Amino acid sequence: MIPTRGQVRFLASVTSVTEARLAAANGADIIDCKDPASGALGALPLAVVRAIAAAATAPVSATVGDLTPDPDTISAAVSAMAATGVDYVKVGFFPGGDAAATIEALGCLPLGPVRLVGLLLADKNPDFLLIEHMASAGFAGVMLDTAGKAAGALPDVLAGQDLQGFVDRAHSSGLLAGLAGALRLRHIPALAALQPDILGFRGALCRDLARSGEIDASAVCAVRDELSKFRVHGPLTKADAAE
Repeated sequence: MIPTRGQVRFLASVTSVTEARLAAANGADIIDCKDPASGALGALPLAVVRAIAAAATAPVSATVGDLTPDPDTISAAVSAMAATGVDYVKVGFFPGGDAAATIEALGCLPLGPVRLVGLLLADKNPDFLLIEHMASAGFAGVMLDTAGKAAGALPDVLAGQDLQGFVDRAHSSGLLAGLAGALRLRHIPALAALQPDILGFRGALCRDLARSGEIDASAVCAVRDELSKFRVHGPLTKADAAE
């Protein structure tokens, strides 16, 4: 399993091997493969993800796209992404479909060492009851993100008490808890106080805060340095993800 609870890890979403190396070299704990030009959880081509996973020394996660929860569709996407060599596959639960049946189906997939992370969308009426379903299906963690990045950051969408409720519910279910969604440096102190296991960033790492732009080393360092005030841990390796 990745993070020890109470030690906030830095997840950086990247689009290429170059960005992955830059993010890892400047303090990112988890390299997250995502295509921001294709949606909130846009999936990168499998070949790109495979190259990132092969080059990375830190744990790697990857999203499967903005898909409606359907057991067959999601299972096929997860199986394909798991075969790239990533450590974690992230599955977003968008409105529509059958989320509970999809989670149950995912729990039956033969994914080997690859772990699943569910993702709920704060601005799409998230069903926190799904957290228990994820735990029963053997998921490693659950994250709370936003679908509409232009509408504001995660703390603009849900009040602090609701975010704390999400983190607590995830932990009480035995899952790691992550927070993301247009997060900026100014959000880190308040969110770290909620004791999530992961804080995820993309726009804050890019030039001019443009999530579809290129990652900037100084921006990555700024997030790393701010997060370092709220955590004490050694470097995270791919071996940690396999535990």
